[in-house]
Amino acid sequence: MKVALYVRVSTKEQNLKMQKDALIEKAKREGWDYALFEEKESTRKTRPVKYALYQRLLDKEFDGVVVWKIDRWARSTQELSREVTTLFNRGVKFISLTDNIDLSSASGMLQFNIISAFAQFERDIISERTKEGLKHAKNVGKRGPDKKTRRRKSGYYQRWFNKNTGEIL
Repeated sequence: MKVALYVRVSTKEQNLKMQKDALIEKAKREGWDYALFEEKESTRKTRPVKYALYQRLLDKEFDGVVVWKIDRWARSTQELSREVTTLFNRGVKFISLTDNIDLSSASGMLQFNIISAFAQFERDIISERTKEGLKHAKNVGKRGPDKKTRRRKSGYYQRWFNKNTGEIL
């Protein structure tokens, strides 16, 4: 089996060595042919190595992808669910080493679906609570944020401080 080993850290200060060593050891133990993909610094929107690898996986260049932990692949449950389901439907295996989940098997997909269901349930509960809280605030005469005007985040605290104290830092 030919697999892609994907490792990622979020900042330059973090080290990929632990993830790389564990994944390479697993690949050698299983007798897999592998290629290593390293994302040395990433943000929510910039993961070029992952996106390029994902396209290669969709093109079936690899039989599977192995990650150290599920959160190294996706930053949200929605992203994870969408991409893993797409890979599964195309016959590409997804294995998370430390989560001990192999999504190439029926039991692995069951685990994944249960985890995803609980994550979706949690998101829905948070949404319901937020809506109920806004509804209650409106009923007692409090106004929520104006949806037409969005607060600029840049310099927000400085402007607030200047406005309330009249001082400039």
